[in-house]
Amino acid sequence: MPLTAPASAIARVIDLDRYPLHSPDSAAYRDAMTSVQADLDAYGCAVLKGFVRPEALPGLVAEADHVAPLAHRSFGRTNAYFTKDREDLPTSHPLRRFYDRSNAFVPADNFGEASDLRTIYHWAPFSAFIQEALRETNFFPYADPLADVIVNVTEEGNGFPWHFDTNNYTVTLALQNGDTGGEFEYVPWLRTTTDENYAGVQEVLDETSDAVRTLVLEPGDLQLFKGRYALHRVKPVQGQTRRYVAIFSFVEKEGMVGSPERTRQLYGRVLPIHLERAGHRADALVD
Repeated sequence: MPLTAPASAIARVIDLDRYPLHSPDSAAYRDAMTSVQADLDAYGCAVLKGFVRPEALPGLVAEADHVAPLAHRSFGRTNAYFTKDREDLPTSHPLRRFYDRSNAFVPADNFGEASDLRTIYHWAPFSAFIQEALRETNFFPYADPLADVIVNVTEEGNGFPWHFDTNNYTVTLALQNGDTGGEFEYVPWLRTTTDENYAGVQEVLDETSDAVRTLVLEPGDLQLFKGRYALHRVKPVQGQTRRYVAIFSFVEKEGMVGSPERTRQLYGRVLPIHLERAGHRADALVD
């Protein structure tokens, strides 16, 4: 499927009967948009159930299976804020609560023009719908060739501990669940730009909060999530079946790419563009 595929070809993958992204003046489009925006306003999270047609999922999973061995895996310990330890604070403070974290991301340059995931990402009505849903004024595809369309691979025993995102939103597509586990848990609007609400965060970390919402995403569901102010985690996956989630990256500034340090951490390597944008010599590339 070419990147300029018409709606008739995209309809093989996206359920355009349910979500007519190509017809923004239609009643069905407006109904979907109203529902998504209402959920984002209330919970900072919206799910378009069955966004991808069931008959298209085996092909997407086969693609993920094919590239899963190319995922870069990294392990470490982190708090919910991705910051260093603060020895001046009590050990119970959220800034001092560190948890094991594992990442496995398939870099974007493994998804070529024939990829259905890349076709979805570059289809103009898709990005237009996401931009309107998020009410974002500045909204561009990520120019990073390693990070615009990626797949997160989660294997048995792995997940994501409680954390806040460093970006305003994420756009993800569930492709395959593990045998058990992998539930998405979150607390919407737990902090603000002026109040970190450490007491509320501590309640969540202590498992005493009654504000936690649990979401089980099914393969084919598209999720829009505002994670900068919502504490969230993915519970560990159990069983031999990998959990696959595709991530479509959009940014607020045209032409953005990741820093060399962050890119190497997530994907295990950098490209000349990362070094050049950071002011380094591209011929100094060492992986």
